[in-house]
Amino acid sequence: MAEVNSLEFLLTAAGERALSEHELSEVKRILYGNPAKELEIPAEASAVADGKDFEVKVFGIGASPEQTRPPRRVKVAVVQNAIVLPTTDPIKDQIAALHQRMQDITHAAYLCGTNVICYQEAWTMPFFMCTREKLPWGEFAESAENGPTTKLVQEMAKKYNMVIVSPILERDETHGGTVWNTAVVVSNSGKVMGKTRKNHIPRVGDFNESTYYLEGNTGHKVFHTQFGRIAINICYGRHHPLNWCAYGLNGAEIVFNPSATVGALSEPMWPIEARNAAIANTYFVGANNRVGTEVFPNEFTSGDGKPAHKDFGHFYGSSYVAAPDGSRTPGLSRVRDGVLICEVDLNLIQQIKDKWCLQMTMRPELYAQALADYTKPDFKPQAVYEPTD
Repeated sequence: MAEVNSLEFLLTAAGERALSEHELSEVKRILYGNPAKELEIPAEASAVADGKDFEVKVFGIGASPEQTRPPRRVKVAVVQNAIVLPTTDPIKDQIAALHQRMQDITHAAYLCGTNVICYQEAWTMPFFMCTREKLPWGEFAESAENGPTTKLVQEMAKKYNMVIVSPILERDETHGGTVWNTAVVVSNSGKVMGKTRKNHIPRVGDFNESTYYLEGNTGHKVFHTQFGRIAINICYGRHHPLNWCAYGLNGAEIVFNPSATVGALSEPMWPIEARNAAIANTYFVGANNRVGTEVFPNEFTSGDGKPAHKDFGHFYGSSYVAAPDGSRTPGLSRVRDGVLICEVDLNLIQQIKDKWCLQMTMRPELYAQALADYTKPDFKPQAVYEPTD
């Protein structure tokens, strides 16, 4: 069959005529890699989603059959949602409404057979960092070990036999009540396995997060669960390739990237980064981003010269799962709440490691030396210049 001209040619042509079946297949292959198989959604899950007005999608990414190992199939889920109540409502009411919303979405995920689910960044609150105000927003912070959100998550994890990743605003009771951007990992037994904190903090546009917390101090933890080795690279950390790499070096098989990012800032990067991380580090990635536009009572300004405004802009959702072979699922909606479930075969990880040999051919000693040199006060790039007259 004839080769297509280019992706750009086809996208332009699509505005003028209907693409042929072959052309459309090639567009999807280039954008998504090998197609993820769309799986049937249980009727009960569809009924819950329809009744509560959120989207459910279920896909599968498999591996080649092996003679010495059975398949290691795991269903992972990523959630995206808008805030439920206005930012001006009482804090307790806002949290309670989001708690109920997540219970409904998690129940639908359970009906689809989910083993591991990750909620979006700071899911119990509006993303108020743009305001730089301390009250009332600091009241959303809670204990990672004993707070009401973790207690609710423990109940759901045990009830549904599901590992739950719950990103919250943490109030560190041990260290003077300081605040962290934290993901709490609760095992399917209902036990808090631990927590990991956001490694990289943005200082761009309206994202003024360093007003509330600084870079995390938990490193690159990997949690060994019944359903595989998981890690959490929170939001802005996806822009740092070495951050992704460290989770792979520590043995992660599934890395979640719970995020809160807006279209004007990052949307062209979104479909690329998680997929690239999955390829470069040979693991699965679940990337989820909130949806909606959150409006705050007071105007705020940012470092990009825009006039004072009361909202971040649109959180564009588009959550998806990427695989180490370069494939990925289609994404969820840009505007609706939803949960995307993907059945993955973890055997694909070793199969791709054997095929591409990225771990065998990497040169960590060279990278480590370059990084060590870079941190020296007298650092000079190893550049070679052609002499000039």
